[in-house]
Amino acid sequence: MKSRVASGVVMAAEAPTTTDWALDVREIVAGYGAHTALDGVTFTIEPGCLAGLVGPNGSGKSTLMKVVLGLMNPWSGDVSVFGGSQVRGVVGYTPQVELVDWAFPVTVADVALMGRYGAVGLVRRPGRRDREMAMAALERVRMADLSKRLIGELSGGQQRRVLIARALAQNADLILLDEPFAGLDATSQHDLIALFKQLSEEGKTLFVATHDLSCVSEDFDHAVLLNRKVVAFGRPADVFTETNLNEAFQRHLMVLPGGARTFVGS
Repeated sequence: MKSRVASGVVMAAEAPTTTDWALDVREIVAGYGAHTALDGVTFTIEPGCLAGLVGPNGSGKSTLMKVVLGLMNPWSGDVSVFGGSQVRGVVGYTPQVELVDWAFPVTVADVALMGRYGAVGLVRRPGRRDREMAMAALERVRMADLSKRLIGELSGGQQRRVLIARALAQNADLILLDEPFAGLDATSQHDLIALFKQLSEEGKTLFVATHDLSCVSEDFDHAVLLNRKVVAFGRPADVFTETNLNEAFQRHLMVLPGGARTFVGS
């Protein structure tokens, strides 16, 4: 199904139904006070996609994440996840590392086990099965051997992997990741992309907010280009045209000789 959508246009002859999409966002309008952060945002993502959410600072990426997670009610519009409106237990989330208190005295295993709290509830303690699922998630991201290490002792790449393990421990089918590449060196970023691809191949759908255009262009199945409104969505090659990028980034993006693109402002 990954070839069905290009720049927001369905390519197959059959008309898709709501249940065809891992994420179906329709005419979302949302904001804060009198400020509109999202204005009529509409796009779809297929199951098993590695999808990137790209846009300049202030484009509404974090607001969109909150709306999909159910942490923020839109002023209008609808979000459907695998054909339903329920996100608990279906959607996992890894926040920006800057929003996590890495000095808090918990271990890698503790963080992964936090992913089971939604299923266990606030009253019950995690059981053997929950601990097994948390450890399996750590093994999946190659962090099981560091399960007893305090999170404050981790490198940047290891921090991202632990947060992903927490989302995997939820057994979520859709995982939202907010700026997972920020501050990583090239090797750590490459390792993380390889992990994302493996998870996608196993049927997980990943929606990654990032500033890294080249990463999404080269390695992702799908892209959503956002600046309060969706400029384009679909295959990265169809989305990241000079016209679309100029519309989304305006003076904040420079096209260099050879087609390379870089930010020139925030």
